[in-house]
Amino acid sequence: MGTLDGRVAIVTGAGRGIGREHALLFAREGAAVVVNDLGGANDGTGEDAGPAQQVVDEIVAAGGRAVANTDNVASWDGAEGLVDQAVREFGRLDVLVNNAGILRDAFIAGMTESQWDAVIAVHLKGHAATLHHAAAYWKAQTKAGATVNASVINTASASGTFMPNAGQGNYGAAKAGIAALTLVAADELERYGVRVNAIAPIARTRLTLATPGMGALFAEEVPEGEFDAFSPANISPLVARLADANCKITGKVFAVQGGAISELAGWHDVTTIESDGPWTVADLADRLG
Repeated sequence: MGTLDGRVAIVTGAGRGIGREHALLFAREGAAVVVNDLGGANDGTGEDAGPAQQVVDEIVAAGGRAVANTDNVASWDGAEGLVDQAVREFGRLDVLVNNAGILRDAFIAGMTESQWDAVIAVHLKGHAATLHHAAAYWKAQTKAGATVNASVINTASASGTFMPNAGQGNYGAAKAGIAALTLVAADELERYGVRVNAIAPIARTRLTLATPGMGALFAEEVPEGEFDAFSPANISPLVARLADANCKITGKVFAVQGGAISELAGWHDVTTIESDGPWTVADLADRLG
């Protein structure tokens, strides 16, 4: 028996890379999987149903259950169609894994409006849209008297949390927003039986291979038989654990890479200065620097 037997999961961006590994592991652990992928290029342009269907074919050939979906999660209607398909095909929805993403790297001074908007749309809005429709479904189930035990796993990034990366203002802002959205959603959705967590993965994918200054590191070959610390397969066991009906963890953000998992904490007080009266600019110059 698998740890996800009987669970129905959506995995976005599951046609390649980390999302593909999530979908394959979920299926091996007994979940029915909706494999969502628009099939676009790194920058989000274009569409191709092939990647999602190939993962579905692989799951089905191994005896698992899966269906393909090519809806655009950056669209409110697309996200709704994705959630509706999961319920229509498998009768329920228990797990939402938000993983879809694109890159349009540029330095802030030269960034175009379209580069900003596209990344925010796929990452931040893409998480919010699917989360909204899944949450509405689980709320309705609860109101109807059903017992919900659901899980959401969002995908943040080192770039938006503990390792800012020059040239990724749009991406980092979106990923930081996802981390914040995760904490808010965990607080809101607990009443409906929904846990919400996020991961900040570091792994070899077509996006990290295309990231300036990082691609060479991820592209290094690993001798046969040695542990591949950058394999995207290293990320998925944590996601599967967070999706498990027996897991109680919620409201957490975890960095995960290779054999290391770290719980992350957000903004916090480092130093504090106080005044008995109104601040003056001169006071702040003396005390803040």
